[in-house]
Amino acid sequence: MPISKTKNFLLRYKRLPKSIQKKVEKQILFLEKDFFYPSLRTKKLIGAKDWWEFRVDYHYRMIGKKQGETIILHSVGPHDEVWRS
Repeated sequence: MPISKTKNFLLRYKRLPKSIQKKVEKQILFLEKDFFYPSLRTKKLIGAKDWWEFRVDYHYRMIGKKQGETIILHSVGPHDEVWRS
């Protein structure tokens, strides 16, 4: 599945600790291969058409929108902060 990243995602990604950046990259690889890969714990966002949450680890999440066969990643960060961006 093709992955695209917004400017917001890239800016937030650069602010993450290097150890979390590595986890993000690993999870993106899993997302490219399988939208519902178990460690992603993919969840549809309630009330938001085609918006999804993907787990990086216990504290960090990615949020993206599915457009056709492409996932556009919009935000990444701590669980509570990722919703504000």
